[in-house]
Amino acid sequence: METVSLIIFVLILFFAAIKLFKRKTIIPVAAPPGLKKILTEQVPFYQQLLPPQQIQFQQRMLRFLAQIKITGVKTIVEDIDRIYIAASAIIPVFNFKGWEYFNLHEVLLYPDSFDDEYKQQGGGRTILGMVGNGAMNHVMILSQQELRQAFTNTSGKENTAIHEFVHLIDKTDGDIDGVPVSLVDKKYIVPWLQLMHSEINRIKEKDSDINPYGATNESEFFAVASEYFFERPDLFSEKHPELFQLMEKIFKGS
Repeated sequence: METVSLIIFVLILFFAAIKLFKRKTIIPVAAPPGLKKILTEQVPFYQQLLPPQQIQFQQRMLRFLAQIKITGVKTIVEDIDRIYIAASAIIPVFNFKGWEYFNLHEVLLYPDSFDDEYKQQGGGRTILGMVGNGAMNHVMILSQQELRQAFTNTSGKENTAIHEFVHLIDKTDGDIDGVPVSLVDKKYIVPWLQLMHSEINRIKEKDSDINPYGATNESEFFAVASEYFFERPDLFSEKHPELFQLMEKIFKGS
């Protein structure tokens, strides 16, 4: 009887291993034309990396593109869009080796803004990016126009795609609450909460250059501050040195 039980146990492990292997098998994708040129000219984060790190960055982008479906809705997804989306995904998690977006299956690219019912026409279309819930769980929606604008505007502090990927990172612990437990060392959680609420109050008092949308709640503050942190690290460190230092620890895994 014990022998039969052992055989059954071994078979269960065997088939579980096969299933796990199949799930992790990824079919490689070819690098989009102009990948390195676009990254070198339009992605500040990539520009600051050493050559070996730049190679790693490109490899992780291609792995992302091999795993995540990108679909155009009333628009055509071009190579430039794939590059921008993949770069936005890797930027906030680059220092976390082996990071995978298990909570994302597809990115829907809309031509422009949309409303909270995903409509692309009519009034009230103020949304430029969204992480889906319910029936749209594991789906992200991005405005194509805003996606491209963020990377071509080299002086801007906003990047909607990075914003939404930060929400996904925040969501990995089950809650989008502005405290990315999967990234933050426990010793930094209390200082992070204190700094975050202090800066939210400054935004409400109109005494901060951080996007006012960051005062909506803790999760939006984390996403908005992350856009600024990655898009204009020079200005962010000058204007918000304490916040910059703490976010650097968070995103560098130190």
